[in-house]
Amino acid sequence: MNEIRDRVEEICRAGAAARREMAAASGQVRSQALVLMAKALRDGSAQILEENGIDLAAAQESGLSEAMCDRLRLTGERIESMAQALLHVAGLEDPIGSGSVTTRPNGLVIRRVRVPLGLVAMIYEARPNVTVDAAALCVRTGNAAVLRGGREAIHSNTVLTSLLQDALTKAGLPRTGVQLIPFTERESATALMEMRGYVDVLIPRGGKGLIRSVVEQARVPVIETGAGNCHVYVDEYADIEMALRIVENAKMQRPSVCNAAETLLCHSAVAETFLPAFRARTRGRLTLRGCERTRAILPDIESATELDYETEYNDYILAVRIVDSPEEAMAHIARYGTGHSEAIVTRSLEHAAAFQAGVDAAAVYVNASTRFTDGGEFGFGAEIGISTQKLHARGPMGLAALTTEKYLIEGNGQIR
Repeated sequence: MNEIRDRVEEICRAGAAARREMAAASGQVRSQALVLMAKALRDGSAQILEENGIDLAAAQESGLSEAMCDRLRLTGERIESMAQALLHVAGLEDPIGSGSVTTRPNGLVIRRVRVPLGLVAMIYEARPNVTVDAAALCVRTGNAAVLRGGREAIHSNTVLTSLLQDALTKAGLPRTGVQLIPFTERESATALMEMRGYVDVLIPRGGKGLIRSVVEQARVPVIETGAGNCHVYVDEYADIEMALRIVENAKMQRPSVCNAAETLLCHSAVAETFLPAFRARTRGRLTLRGCERTRAILPDIESATELDYETEYNDYILAVRIVDSPEEAMAHIARYGTGHSEAIVTRSLEHAAAFQAGVDAAAVYVNASTRFTDGGEFGFGAEIGISTQKLHARGPMGLAALTTEKYLIEGNGQIR
């Protein structure tokens, strides 16, 4: 354990030193680094796929679910998407140095400017694309990054980090601007959580257990990215065909991600029409678990328990509950939701406005799938996570979320 902790501290010390060089680099240099990173991924795609294949084989042998294997799996198309995300972030407006200027009555000129956070650490699970997203956003904003991925993706993350570091070097930036913790033992995560004096902020990204562990144990500042127990509420005034498309997409387009729907709430006035149609549309592809009122309409589905409404499945399973009003739907969301993404399908402007005002979540949708809660879909380029807390950042965390403020004051001899 001491060996692991010592190595983690060594990595963080190097990252803390690199953050000064990263912050001093011009926006043009940081942008060019991302262009070189994109080229490195494209040129190294065969190597990436080979290492990812090792991770996938081990994951499948260990019995990891297909939905979770999908999170882990890289393809030529996904590598190209990561390269495109890098290029997109490279072209975004640089937030560093932006701000405002105020001149006080005594002549003091006060400038408020955006600056990097410093050394950003991440602990995340089996999604190798997070390695690239995190590196992209940190480099573009002049931060250094220390990344600790899950054991399922260790080979993928190692080769990706090496390629990204090569690109940093070519751009004239320190190789230690992006580093990967080479251990997957729990002790390495614990050590990273305790790196006060080196780590400026720690961002966990993964399931509820991982996030809770980091929030409760960390001795460094944490930005909480929440698990996604997301809901779609089909209102009595819903367009049924639209609702069918939205619920199917929110649940099934990619069930392993945090913005996938986990519970369907259906108004009793449309339940006898909507639920059989949805069941027919998804039969054989989706397991439904419903309340007793739902099972009176769909007697062949499983019975939902209290635990089902609390669960982020990340799988082809959907909990269902019939409600009698938007207020009842919102009460259910308030009790079981995680503050991530919630949706209503309705043609009622009144119900839509009440839902958006009354639901406390980072993203609240009207007549659209929850699957859009994503940095790329919001126009931020890549994202470093979806924040469900209310301080500093909330929702998809793009470039601005990795900066803080600094005040620069200029005078000509003023004293107080």
